[in-house]
Amino acid sequence: MEYTVCDFGPYCVHLIGNGRVGDAMGGRVCQATFLVTIYFFAAFAAAQTNCEEGNGLLDFSQPKTVTVPEVIQKFTAAESRVRDARVQYSYTQDALVQTLVGNKADGEFHEVTTVSYDAKGRRLENVTYAQQSTLRRIQLTPQDVDDIRIFMPFMLTTEELPQYNLIYAGQQHVDDLDTYVFHVEPKKEEKGRHYFQGRVWVENQDFQIVKLCGKSVPDLLRVKKGQHPDLRPSFVGYRQQVDGHFWFPAYVRSDDMLRFPNGSIHVREIVKFSNYKSAAANLAAGPSPKP
Repeated sequence: MEYTVCDFGPYCVHLIGNGRVGDAMGGRVCQATFLVTIYFFAAFAAAQTNCEEGNGLLDFSQPKTVTVPEVIQKFTAAESRVRDARVQYSYTQDALVQTLVGNKADGEFHEVTTVSYDAKGRRLENVTYAQQSTLRRIQLTPQDVDDIRIFMPFMLTTEELPQYNLIYAGQQHVDDLDTYVFHVEPKKEEKGRHYFQGRVWVENQDFQIVKLCGKSVPDLLRVKKGQHPDLRPSFVGYRQQVDGHFWFPAYVRSDDMLRFPNGSIHVREIVKFSNYKSAAANLAAGPSPKP
């Protein structure tokens, strides 16, 4: 995202996070009084993505009927099947991005998209609702869209596994489900690529991820002259069971304070994935009526 804090009278600070768009304000730095105001708002807002909601006590004991390596093998294989199955469905993606001052949104982006896939697995998007954006302090980039598409509905497949270190954390009751918990971090960060880092909760019967909490990495704070800091918010995501077999991404929430060298911005994101319909069901229903 590109973050530009402006519209505060004569004072302006230009902050770039995930910045790949031009420096519209010339990089001017605010006076100290404005920065004090920014930090006051940061303290007042107390933004924090809550990973613990719905979690029971963490049991550090080992799995009783399988080994940890077997759990990893089973759930990454299941995640590959979930990935392959999801491209056989259409669904609705509802993305809301807000900047906040205190508890009040001072800018908002809201877009609803119908997502489907062609016979070759290529993603097709049809925007069904897009309000005029009122965001003044951030500008969404293609990389932010990739976060919504890839990392918020992250799937840790057999193919992705060699890129990550997994550390078994224990067993935990999450809402009505019993899960195995793993810490996930990339083994090596290649230049120009992003990875998931955080925790995943794996349901102990279907061996599929039902919850995740983390962020895409790396963050870049120390950059060369002419480059911009690149920060990503943390998020928590939940899945729902579809057609009795697959746990598909359903709801993602991010409520984070992104702290740049010259100030902080409170960002909230809510992404919903709903109305999953299999390709077979779509064919049975026939073509959509013409307007």
